Amino acid sequence: NLESVADLIKAEVNVKEIKTVEGSDGILVKRIKPDFKKLGPKCGKAMKSVAATLQALPQEEIRKFEENGVYTLCIDGNNIEVSTADVEIFSEDIPGWLVANDGNLTIALDITVTEELRQEGLARELVNRIQNMRKQSGLNITDKINITVCADAEYCRAIEAFAEYIKQQVLGLSITTADTLEGAQEWDVDGKKISVKIEKA
Repeated sequence: NLESVADLIKAEVNVKEIKTVEGSDGILVKRIKPDFKKLGPKCGKAMKSVAATLQALPQEEIRKFEENGVYTLCIDGNNIEVSTADVEIFSEDIPGWLVANDGNLTIALDITVTEELRQEGLARELVNRIQNMRKQSGLNITDKINITVCADAEYCRAIEAFAEYIKQQVLGLSITTADTLEGAQEWDVDGKKISVKIEKA
């Protein structure tokens, strides 16, 4: 059951949401690629007609083919039974998505990075850096801290948008930004220079 492990999958592969859809929902477009080596002996001279017919099957017929495991074609008055082992059924790529197939399972990954997702990614990176700073500073696990950050405008917007999340994750009482910052640790995060200073509250 996918729902029972959805949270684990999301955590492991860093995705926000998992949706399950049926093949009939019209989101994924299936195509059939005939295996000529398997179909050749079965179809003989009708091979080209069988291949053309399979490749032109409408989506509903492809769905039935997958469900039943076999599909009967009428070519020149002769019935030819084709099984799913004789073909490859795959989902076409969707613009802006990565699509992979394994048997009857199809995974489509939306790789569009929105501004909110990018900001959240920057915030998560900042949390990781601050957690490391806490360990290096010898702070107790329950010590609250005040955080000051010097970064570019985009990173500052991310900090503002996810300030509560950052504070919650690192036991921060406050998080502020500054144009200059002395005595701070500096990192290159996602190609951006960022300086961070933490102080026990």
